[in-house]
Amino acid sequence: MSATPYERVKLARDNNRPTGLDYIRNIFQGFIELHGDRRYADDPAIVGGIAWLNGNPVTVIAIEKGHTAKERAYRNFGAPHPEGYRKALRLMKQAEKFGRPIVCFIDTSGAYCGIGAEERGQGEAIAENLLEMSTLCVPILSILIGEGGSGGALALAVADQVWMLQNSVYSVISPEGCASILWKDSSKAESAAESLKLTAEDAKSLGVIERILTEKDIGKKDFYDRIRTLLHEEINHLSNDMDLINKRYARFRRFGADAVIQEYV
Repeated sequence: MSATPYERVKLARDNNRPTGLDYIRNIFQGFIELHGDRRYADDPAIVGGIAWLNGNPVTVIAIEKGHTAKERAYRNFGAPHPEGYRKALRLMKQAEKFGRPIVCFIDTSGAYCGIGAEERGQGEAIAENLLEMSTLCVPILSILIGEGGSGGALALAVADQVWMLQNSVYSVISPEGCASILWKDSSKAESAAESLKLTAEDAKSLGVIERILTEKDIGKKDFYDRIRTLLHEEINHLSNDMDLINKRYARFRRFGADAVIQEYV
């Protein structure tokens, strides 16, 4: 029996689930981490740098949650500040300059919403990423490996291809937040999860993602080897496409194209 949407949310949040750094260390070779947004600070919630994928240079960016309580506190529980998104964009622009494909791993409940983050332009930082990623001239492939929450996730997901792990989720808001708004009762999160259509299968049926990755042997060598092979094949395909920007634009324009519009009288 398949898991319910809210059970998928719990699986996506599991502390033992592989994080962004786990994917980077097990899929790529020679990773060199780069720090800072050159405006304010470095943000440990987003890890990024240069690596090799089967002998080809790529730029890798990941939202990192950490595993232990100490790691999670250091990574701000995977809730990036504006400087994290600006660091990511700096690395993406650098990748474009040197012709490197970009791979993003997404796992966040959402961007950090503290006062300091708002003062430093959280909304503007996310919006700038959406704008700039839509026009980058190199292949972009994003994978949701856990939670994909709101604009905090979308800021790294304006890509040519978006994939999701089988038990990851992608939603405009958390089930608890949705339940608090709609019913003033966060205990109704399970019902909210059903309504949000946040599972990988929902996203695939709506055309929001292109591929669902099974979680067989998750965290083991065969699991990472399989994803490495898929990434290598897809990046090679995208690298030979001379019309990336127009196709990326068309990809997002197709969202909801087949939706039924309800008319009220």
